[in-house]
Amino acid sequence: MIGRVGPVRLTLADVGGEVGLSPATLLQRFGSKRGLLTALVERSVNEVDRRFQDRRASATSALEAVIAAASDLAEHMRTPEELANNLAFFQIDLSDPEFHRLALEYSRRVRAGYRTLLDEAMTAGELQSCDTAALASALQGVAAGSLLNWAIHREGAVIDWVRRDVETVIKPYVRYR
Repeated sequence: MIGRVGPVRLTLADVGGEVGLSPATLLQRFGSKRGLLTALVERSVNEVDRRFQDRRASATSALEAVIAAASDLAEHMRTPEELANNLAFFQIDLSDPEFHRLALEYSRRVRAGYRTLLDEAMTAGELQSCDTAALASALQGVAAGSLLNWAIHREGAVIDWVRRDVETVIKPYVRYR
């Protein structure tokens, strides 16, 4: 819903219609639209580690898992307009102290997830020896920035665009067998 209408225009009626609950039920459960949005972000924060573990479990290698994980966010952005609506929510993350705290925790967990996979890839001989903390930070920045570039250029599928950029960053570190 946030991707479709943005956080400002989002109403409890919109969400209720999507999930089959009345706005009154959502109000009783979350207290307000802000309460609902806070719960949504908290859930995202709490799912980061599991998402990285799931990516690793479904991949044949840690390197494949890190590329897939870096492309995850792109899977939920189907149009530039959806990205714009999600960026409007990001403005709230940057300006509201409670949302910023959650966004920072989310970001730290994502970076730690990348680093764990990169450390495993290095140990397995998939990557050359490198500063995995710095590479994890670069991957996080490239994945986010790649979404913006795709929205501007609008060429091909977003997931392919992000994957290509992430692979470009990792390529110099890959140890070919």
